[in-house]
Amino acid sequence: MTERKASLKRKTNETNISLSLNIDGEGTSDIQTDVPFMTHMLDLFTKHGHFDLTVEGRGDVDIDGHHTTEDIGIVLGQALLEALGDKKGIKRYGNAFVPMDEALAQVTVDLSNRPHLVMNADFPAARVGDFDVELVHEFLWKLAIEARMNLHVNVHYGFNTHHMIEAVFKALGRALDEATQIDPRVKGVPSTKGML
Repeated sequence: MTERKASLKRKTNETNISLSLNIDGEGTSDIQTDVPFMTHMLDLFTKHGHFDLTVEGRGDVDIDGHHTTEDIGIVLGQALLEALGDKKGIKRYGNAFVPMDEALAQVTVDLSNRPHLVMNADFPAARVGDFDVELVHEFLWKLAIEARMNLHVNVHYGFNTHHMIEAVFKALGRALDEATQIDPRVKGVPSTKGML
């Protein structure tokens, strides 16, 4: 099987991101960003997705964490798209429910080349430590657009915002792990159109 890996860089006046992704990894991460909560979430995503992920992400956090978080989503999405190649043999769809104490999140993905994000999450707090909670949506939106995937995120319940977001990132990893797996029964791409 061809290695499903990608290494990308993005440098702007606001951020400097370097990222390497191996879809068929072992859940090994080396995440270094100047947004600590995002670093934590990416570690969880990697572990539960069984990917290998290295990220060096720096940005203008003297303003806030928006640009760094957003640009990591962009580069991760681009890397996922590149690593998947022609998508031959993939399962395409993935779904995961993940509880985290009192919180329950569900993430469903379709690696369809039809980017879209639907997110239903009523986070009770606007911040977790120094992290602006609205950046979760920004990250996921950019990830979905750049990976060209249909992404549905539903936090069914919870009252601790940290737990709710953590459940989302774990479920995202698990759903993508399922969707990116090679199914030996699939000949070509999993679409009646003959392409994704």
